Amino acid sequence: MTSIVGGSEPRRTSGFPAELTSFVGRRDEAADVRRLLSAGRLLTLTGPGGVGKTRLAGHVAGQVARAFPDGVWLVPLAALRDEAFVPHAVNDALGVRNETVRPPLEILVDHLRERSLLIVLDNCEHLLRSCAVLAGTVLAATEGVRILATSRHRLGLAGEQLFEVPPLPAPAPEELTPSAVESFPALRLFADRAAAVVPGFTVGEANQQAVARLCRRLDGLPLAIELAAVRVRALGVDQLVERLDDRYQLLTCGSPTSAPRHRTLRSAVDWSYELCTPQEQLVWAWLSVFVGGFDLAAAEAVCAAEAARAEGEADPCTVLDAVAGLVDKSVLVREEHAGQVRYRLLVSLRDYGLEKLHDLGEATDTRRRHRDHFARLGAEYEQAWFGPDQAEITERLRIDQDNFRAALDFCLTTPGEAQLGLRLAAGLWFHWVAGGIWGEGRHWMDGALRAGARPDETLTRAMWAGALTSLVHSRSAAVLAGLDPARTAAAADEELPVPAPPPVPAGALGSGRARACTAFVVLTRVELACTLVSRGRAAEAIPLCAEAVALCEAHGEQWARSWALRTLALAHWSAGEYDRAAEHARACLRLPYTVRQHQSLARTLDLLAAAEALAGDAERAGVLRGAVDRIWHDIGGNPMDALRPGRPRAAEHHARRALGDHAYVLAHRRGGRMTPEQAVAYALGEPVEGSASGARTGGRREGSGATPRTEGRRDGSASGARTAEAPAVHRNPPSGTQEGSVPAGNPARAPSPAAHPAPAPAPVAASDPVPLTRRELQVAALVAQGRTNKQIADHLVIARRTAEGHVERILVKLGFHNRSQVAAWFSARAGL
Repeated sequence: MTSIVGGSEPRRTSGFPAELTSFVGRRDEAADVRRLLSAGRLLTLTGPGGVGKTRLAGHVAGQVARAFPDGVWLVPLAALRDEAFVPHAVNDALGVRNETVRPPLEILVDHLRERSLLIVLDNCEHLLRSCAVLAGTVLAATEGVRILATSRHRLGLAGEQLFEVPPLPAPAPEELTPSAVESFPALRLFADRAAAVVPGFTVGEANQQAVARLCRRLDGLPLAIELAAVRVRALGVDQLVERLDDRYQLLTCGSPTSAPRHRTLRSAVDWSYELCTPQEQLVWAWLSVFVGGFDLAAAEAVCAAEAARAEGEADPCTVLDAVAGLVDKSVLVREEHAGQVRYRLLVSLRDYGLEKLHDLGEATDTRRRHRDHFARLGAEYEQAWFGPDQAEITERLRIDQDNFRAALDFCLTTPGEAQLGLRLAAGLWFHWVAGGIWGEGRHWMDGALRAGARPDETLTRAMWAGALTSLVHSRSAAVLAGLDPARTAAAADEELPVPAPPPVPAGALGSGRARACTAFVVLTRVELACTLVSRGRAAEAIPLCAEAVALCEAHGEQWARSWALRTLALAHWSAGEYDRAAEHARACLRLPYTVRQHQSLARTLDLLAAAEALAGDAERAGVLRGAVDRIWHDIGGNPMDALRPGRPRAAEHHARRALGDHAYVLAHRRGGRMTPEQAVAYALGEPVEGSASGARTGGRREGSGATPRTEGRRDGSASGARTAEAPAVHRNPPSGTQEGSVPAGNPARAPSPAAHPAPAPAPVAASDPVPLTRRELQVAALVAQGRTNKQIADHLVIARRTAEGHVERILVKLGFHNRSQVAAWFSARAGL
């Protein structure tokens, strides 16, 4: 198989939320964490809740991102309760799709095997066993993967390094100076957060003693300091300290076995809780059942009924006022997603709210209301799915996926709720299938059956949808893997009885149940058409697909339409009508759904490549195949590859024969360097952004008078296929490998080739004073060990170009011409 080349744009960080507040202090800690990451592959940041483990991990992730060509990925685990779901969560964070029932950890390992990236597992303490199994399995099976975990407890793996995140230092009375606020991060943090609620607030000589005392009282815990700083709006700093002193006299009432800093944070949160109104306290407890955030409608659905019982009235304003008050007190974090306001509880404050909810004896009832709300949403989404709102529904499900998982977890772990859990999981069939995460859907449905649920019509519908899509995928792949369809059309299976497709339900253009049924009517036509194509009866399949496309267009639907258009293109391809096949494949590429869902995109580009190959445009076919392989590589692999392991398909064979192996490999590499967006533009004949010449790279446009193509047609005439390679999307060349290049880290302009080179410095003897920096000596030591630039970059957790720049500067400073001289020089010095 042709190898995959890296993307044209390196990934940076993925999944990390935008920092809404400034990052204060931690410069030394960040440097220590970076050093430990360079020395080992598994590092766990430990410490009590509220000490800033997550914030430090995110900050370091941004600093080291350039060292990992395949990115730095955040996997938030606080919302999970099911140990078995950890590998699902990692796959989801990395964008790895599992359309099969293979174990998710197996899928993950296959995806990571040849990659160089950093995974940040955040909040592992309640899932230690699963996190340890995942980390151990991944690290044993890969070489370029590193894991940074945050947890209150170690994972317990061999080779695990620990870094205990310390509290922020606060000054003792004798350390107070006019510049203390700049020297002590605890004071800076308090000043920054207090200024956010009281504009113009500063820490100076008049109040720095009180602020320092308050920060010492709070043991320098960032979360406790932030909670206290919010109170500056209502109280002066001296009043804050006085009340906090009274509060802390109760610390001795806590458990004598708990750590002092745990009692400190607990006391600070207790204080914030007691300063809330009774209604805010209740709403805080009720809202703790949400995971991953919620909107006001969800908050009202969970809290309003209970508020009506407690207050004797059903007034949604009660919940709104309480939510606003909790935002003002920094208990709730306000966020915006696509213009929609949402709220979130920090992990420590959510855990505290759950404790209060259990103390009230209302945990089960509140979780049930939470489940009921998301079950209603799931049912509404299913009925509206076959229509113009698919994109919005997909985004809502993505944002609320943790809440849907929490609702399903409640059903599977609460006696008597398994049947409702099966109904919820099966009702989300469109989410599991269209999102390419059928493995997760099967996880929940199988779990409900094990918990005692009985199979029902919702399960039948979901399993039918999953089986049908898998069947269409496998038959389409088998057709494309076969011989030239134009030469085997006579092999049609005329004995196959063709059942009449189900009728379109009455009122299909309306709403509700009829629209939901229409999706299955369309899928049935697609499956029947695909079966006919696989039996050599493409002519009978074409009208079925055309009818399915028309139904989807009438509803403004995209997902099922993409299936129908691909099957229609497959039917024309099988009939030898390659230009018509390409036309329908490009129509599928114009659907926003196809571009957003990379599995759909890969399959559509694959079909277009097959059409271009047999239509005679071998070079375009090679480029498109490279893009297809790149997309599958990025999302975990093509589940249909097992049907044709290591065997090129007919279309690929045609393209290779037309171009020759060398030209085909070049075209394939060009496609492998394209982003999905660039691949779509190229496929549609549009300018490709990031290319040296977008119009030329995009190739011909429809109706632009393309060069006649004859190779691969029915008559078997010779090809006039193009072989000139269009401008590629180039990766940055390695430093020092091209004439006139500037080594990384050297801002000077490279001299022109005609310029007279400056005389080289005399080589430095082993006994001479060392002209290298500490970092350059580290690099020289690794050069002496025979390590390549890539190995040096991996070891030091720096970018490869940075390592190349260090080696270039070492050669210049020592007056040497090659790495062997550096190795000999360093070895000689080591022996002095």
